[in-house]
Amino acid sequence: MSKTIAIALAVSALAGGIAAAAQVAPPRLGRAATPDEVAKVDISIPPDGKGLPSGSGSVAQGAQVYAQKCVVCHGENGAGTPSGDRLSGGVGSLATGTYVKTVNSYWPYATTVFDYIRRAMPITNPQSLSNDEAYAVTAYILSLDNVVPRDATLDAQSLPRVQMPNRNGFVNWEPKTLKP
Repeated sequence: MSKTIAIALAVSALAGGIAAAAQVAPPRLGRAATPDEVAKVDISIPPDGKGLPSGSGSVAQGAQVYAQKCVVCHGENGAGTPSGDRLSGGVGSLATGTYVKTVNSYWPYATTVFDYIRRAMPITNPQSLSNDEAYAVTAYILSLDNVVPRDATLDAQSLPRVQMPNRNGFVNWEPKTLKP
């Protein structure tokens, strides 16, 4: 058999195998999610605060929730523990050789702090905080370094207006249109 015929037969067999594989039905596992099911897990909050839920929480309320649900991991006043990240302190230290990376020193947007707290905390029971509790814990943590005053109450209108200390510490990598 010539080399050309062998190659033609191999290509033909390969094409036939691909065509046969394309005709195999996919497994019937699960079903498509309903719009309501998607809405329940689509809880991301971008930096501009679009989609923030109703509710509100004060620093004082946040201190109570923090004492009940957060202090075990994050310590008194957000000082951290061996098993939980430090949340407070370090404001202004990122440009030094001895920086302290915390919520208040590093995160650029209060809205994404709220998003993370609501989505992932407490670590032992994520998404168990009510919207009011998530606003309150956010207010409490931000108050630890005077990002918000001790008498602050946060909600969907006030949270996006909070100016984090490191708000301008990140480079905006928006794609630019190249001109020919």
